[in-house]
Amino acid sequence: EGRVEVYHDGKWGTICDDQWDDQDAEVVCRQLGLSGTPKALSWAHYGQGSGPILLDEVQCSGNELSLDQCKKSDWGQQNCDHIEDAGVSCDPFTGTDVQLCQSDAVGLTPHYLTCSAEGTVRLASGHSPSEGRVEVYYNGDWGTVCDDGWTDLAAQVVCRQL
Repeated sequence: EGRVEVYHDGKWGTICDDQWDDQDAEVVCRQLGLSGTPKALSWAHYGQGSGPILLDEVQCSGNELSLDQCKKSDWGQQNCDHIEDAGVSCDPFTGTDVQLCQSDAVGLTPHYLTCSAEGTVRLASGHSPSEGRVEVYYNGDWGTVCDDGWTDLAAQVVCRQL
């Protein structure tokens, strides 16, 4: 979760919240590779950015793979101030304490992404990002999951959380 910033033409900038809604947030979450419940936040909910405001009037259907595919104003064409910076939450654990981390996401700023909410799962020591030992974040630490009673249904739940 955090303020949305995009990289265009060699610089980072914010997005104005005019027309900003949950369909736009869904595209941002998808672009970042984050699951969870997409929620759009307005009025600089995560603080005001600095520098240019690069996008305005973003209107996604929710099915796009990136913001580039959404209807929007031309780059740099806007009538906003940073008090209108758009934000998103992709966090399935809304209301929990989170720890902030960096991401390798391209095109969006990495500084405000949720990475370790209580109950977050990850896969460790696999040969690819889609396989490995299941670990759960709890009480400030990552731990493993015992396989007693582990079923395909449990594995499906973990895959949906990733």
